[in-house]
Amino acid sequence: MRPLAVALTGGIAAGKSEALQAFSRHGASVASSDEIVHRLYREDAGLHDALRERWGDRVFRDGEPNRMAIGVIVFSDRDELRWLEAELHPRVRSAVSDWLERQTADVAVVEIPLLYETGGESRFDRVVLITAPPELRAERRKGVAEREQRLVPDEEKIERADFVYVNDGTLEELDAFAARVLEELRSS
Repeated sequence: MRPLAVALTGGIAAGKSEALQAFSRHGASVASSDEIVHRLYREDAGLHDALRERWGDRVFRDGEPNRMAIGVIVFSDRDELRWLEAELHPRVRSAVSDWLERQTADVAVVEIPLLYETGGESRFDRVVLITAPPELRAERRKGVAEREQRLVPDEEKIERADFVYVNDGTLEELDAFAARVLEELRSS
């Protein structure tokens, strides 16, 4: 039987990775779509072929895709970003589905930063949103504003999510939130 599938999402530098670790500490199986993308960049020959055909060898270093070189291209040209996302998103969806099917824990949490932007929430039983005040996120990571302009606004995400945590406190408070969410999910 498949576990309860939970998507964990939120803005850049909101604390999603810390939240994912908290869910893991409390017994959930966890996966990160960012880590899946890293693996695809390393291992997916079809993706390598598509990247080479689109941009040539300039986006490769030591035989692997150079994410920094790709970033320079896609974050300065929306059409190139759309092309890359059209290549990556189906591969990530497939990898997440395969991963969910193999899990034996009662709850499986997948960190998906672009959940709402890709219409991915329908593939999950519940959604957890981690957010933080914009000034705190900007302090945590420079360059947030440019990339966040294309994201669904936090206000809309808050309305759509099942659980919401404003991550402006301590790691202990974030950990307690994850424990409460898992307790509620397991008792429903």
